[in-house]
Order: sequence, then structure tokens, then C-alpha cells
Amino acid sequence: MDSTFVLVHSPSVGPSTWAPVAESLERRGHAAVVPDLTGVTAGEAPYWPRVVETVRAATPATRVVLAGHSNAGLFLPLIKEGLDGRVVACVFVDAHLPPRDGLVKAADDGFLPFLRDLAGPDGMLPRWTDWWDEEDVVALLPDPATRVRVAAEQPRLPLDYYTQSLPVPTGWDDVRCSMLWYGPPYDTVAEEAARRGWPVTRLPGQHLHQVIDPEGVTDALLKLSGKS
Repeated sequence: MDSTFVLVHSPSVGPSTWAPVAESLERRGHAAVVPDLTGVTAGEAPYWPRVVETVRAATPATRVVLAGHSNAGLFLPLIKEGLDGRVVACVFVDAHLPPRDGLVKAADDGFLPFLRDLAGPDGMLPRWTDWWDEEDVVALLPDPATRVRVAAEQPRLPLDYYTQSLPVPTGWDDVRCSMLWYGPPYDTVAEEAARRGWPVTRLPGQHLHQVIDPEGVTDALLKLSGKS
């Protein structure tokens, strides 16, 4: 049974941040899906069960390589558990690493004051690209059409998305785990992945480099997942 690459975007952005890599994988003969997580915060918290169910519903009945970008990395253990033993590899792409078990917050305590300052009276945050200066967003996404597309699909998340704690199932890392990182601040995360004994690859770029260089990211995903 062939494997499907399930490319999980951060709920802060949208599926177009993985779409070019999915297309590259398919051109090379690999199945790929990008579940759309832009609606997972509709309704009451906790939100993680909707993340798991959305990914599960979008994933065919094959073996699975999970690749999570950015904040989506924290959900990979729960997604793996929800896919009933079909996950054969997890690749963290410029992503946060969950602990081996226990609980993990969706945002570090040191980042929460920044988020609280951004939140409106209704407790809702602006779109992710509106958190940053325009020149920073242009550096992430130099192509104007791509920048408009990525910005347009972003949801506005509630502040409590970032204050929730996610359970981390024990033994989630009993499959091949690896990390692809682009640059700071994920250098410290890459060091932690290396301490865990995982393969680690650097592909220099900005945080949305998979949109800019999908072929290079595809090469790295195939190598890190053992599918090249």
C-alpha cells in the first residue's frame, strides 16, 4: 500500500501555504492531500478535536506521512493517534515540537502578551499576516498574487486558541520523526530535534519557504520521510 503525504498547515494560515508542495509531490508520483483547517475554531474550545477530525476526513485509507508546518507541529501527535496506526513518518517543517507526552500550550507564555495586545474586544485576533509589518510580509511572500491569495484565506482566530493546552499521547514518536527548518527562530527547535536523535535538514529561507521553493521542500520531505 502506497503512502499519502498529508500536509498540515497551521490553523493561523490556510491550505495554499502547502498547495505548491502537494502539486510537486503529485507530479513526482506521490499522493498528497492538504486538509483545510481554516474552520476548526468555529464553535467552542477545545479546538484540537476538530483539527484531528478534519485531517482524518481528508485522509485516504493508506499509510500516511504527516508533515506539519509551524503551529501545526503541536497537533501531529494527536493527528497520528486519530489515524489508527497508519502514520509511518512525521516531518516537522519549521514547526514547533511537542513534548514526548503530557500537555503543551499552543503558544509560549512569553508570546501571549503580544497576542493579547492584538486581540479585539471580542477576543478575536487579526489575520496572521496583519500581525506583522508590511515589509516583513513582502519578504515572506514576494509575489503579489501569492501574497493576496494567502492573506485572503486566513481565518481570524480567537485568542483562546493560543491559550489552550493540547494533550500529547505517550509514544507518539515511535515512528520515523525528522525536522526541516528554514531559519531563526527555529534553529533552537532544530537543536532539540537533533538532541532527540532525529534527522534534521536546513533549507535556508523565510517561514513560508514551502510557497517560495516547493521543489526544494519536496526534495527535503522525500528524503526526511524515507520516500526518496
